[in-house]
Amino acid sequence: MSIQDKVAIVTGAASGIGKEIATVFFQNGAKIVIADLNLEAAQAAASELDPSGARAIAVAMDVTNEEQVDAGIAAAASKLGGIDILVSNAGIQIVAPVDAFDFGNWKKMLAIHLDGAFLTTRACLKLMYGQKRGGSVIYMGSVHSKEASVLKAPYVTAKHGLIGLCKTVAKEGAAHGVRANVICPGFVRTPLVEKQIPEQARELGITEDQVIKNVMLKETVDGEFTTVDDVAQTALFLASFPSNALTGQSIVVSHGWFMQ
Repeated sequence: MSIQDKVAIVTGAASGIGKEIATVFFQNGAKIVIADLNLEAAQAAASELDPSGARAIAVAMDVTNEEQVDAGIAAAASKLGGIDILVSNAGIQIVAPVDAFDFGNWKKMLAIHLDGAFLTTRACLKLMYGQKRGGSVIYMGSVHSKEASVLKAPYVTAKHGLIGLCKTVAKEGAAHGVRANVICPGFVRTPLVEKQIPEQARELGITEDQVIKNVMLKETVDGEFTTVDDVAQTALFLASFPSNALTGQSIVVSHGWFMQ
């Protein structure tokens, strides 16, 4: 199983989980497209991997913008020789109870997580089908693709939706050798999660330590956060799997939180 010389585009890859996936893929021989809303940060991340720009490039991408997604993926494919792997990772978090949730924030959350996954998938599938060399689509879900938590209605809704999109892409892509799977991490201590800790403490009326111990890590077997490397190694396994035997699946990486 290998991703040597495969071209992988990772959205939201200027930091956090996406950056670690891009790094692990690069270390395993892939060419990398770092797509991010923050072009300067994406360029810095690409330069860290490959200062020459031969095997790692950056593209500015608002995943909710159809024209920007189509143009960015086409340009990246032209420069690096196609697209073999898509990791749809871009995401944000906004927490509030349902009865107080702002509708604009609801639409923003669903647009980034679901519209973004759809637009990047559609653009990459057109290339993968035409190239006739198969491909792998990986969605960044969450344990919240399987389970719910308070204060996270749009996030839980969107992450559940990714499983439905994945299953459809797995069925449609099979004839073209394209697989689709979802990674469902537990809490990973990225800036996205760090931001949630004080927010949830305020909403729930508890301390930040209690948020970590009694909310975020309560259901794990060992009280540990999932790491960015845990997620990246799972992505590498899915991207390099050699057949359609592993497609349409959701893999939970969470220290035992939500056992299937």
